[in-house]
Amino acid sequence: MSDHAESAKALFLKGYNCSQAVLCAFEDVTGFDRDTAARLSSSFGGGMGRMREVCGAVSGALMVLGIARGYSEPTDNEAKKRHYALVQDFAARFREKNGSIICRELLGEAKTAPNPEPEKRTAEYYKKRPCPELVYEAARIVEEMLEL
Repeated sequence: MSDHAESAKALFLKGYNCSQAVLCAFEDVTGFDRDTAARLSSSFGGGMGRMREVCGAVSGALMVLGIARGYSEPTDNEAKKRHYALVQDFAARFREKNGSIICRELLGEAKTAPNPEPEKRTAEYYKKRPCPELVYEAARIVEEMLEL
């Protein structure tokens, strides 16, 4: 285990946002090519477009779980129930390890105004950000849940 987690971390370190890194790491599970996965998940980086809401790594992980174990029939309430339980299980595991699923809380930023300008990926950026480890952990939990 952890091939996807290592891949997600490496993708983040290459410059993909947190959500892209997780979704792209699971190309073998989702069937998406890199370009499609990166585009699909691009809006969720920085806690949804740098608004610091739900962590992008969490969003990417939930996309993988939706593709792998989601439902498509809108009237299948049992399938919805099973899937929502899976989502809640993921969130509980991520919270247990990291304390939150909210980007600004994970970054220690009590209040932030949305800013569309991405930060430059420098050595200082990586020193102050837990994001590479959060991306790793989100992917690791998905691997565990999907028994990969």
